[in-house]
Amino acid sequence: MKPLQEVGAITTHTETAATAPRPAAVPQILEPQDLKALIQASLDADQADDVTVIDLAGKTTFADYMIVASGRNTRHIAAMAMKLAEKLKQAGVRGVEMEGMAQCDWVLVDAGDVIVHLFKPEVRTFYNIEKMWGLELPTSSGTARLSA
Repeated sequence: MKPLQEVGAITTHTETAATAPRPAAVPQILEPQDLKALIQASLDADQADDVTVIDLAGKTTFADYMIVASGRNTRHIAAMAMKLAEKLKQAGVRGVEMEGMAQCDWVLVDAGDVIVHLFKPEVRTFYNIEKMWGLELPTSSGTARLSA
């Protein structure tokens, strides 16, 4: 058996406040109208066509707003949906679900208090979901955009 040895000085390292790891930010809960504004800004930046906002407050329990918009083609719709999901994640919105990304002729983005439907124009006309809520389809904007 070896005899015990004396240990020299023990040095410790303390991190300064500037280099210390910060705790993860607590997600900020957005009010429904703020969430709606964030989504509208994202769709506007991505040049969505014929954006319609339907106020569902008091009419249903599953959401406060429904936003319906059209994209020029499946690639445009997929890009809008992915960018929207990323912006919602950056804003701290948790549990965003998307359906329809395989075909991208109708993509549903469930952001909790706001439901977003992104359609190809002909699919939007066929389903006409605005009519279920007492609205008419928007007339196509005067400026026609080129399809890729």
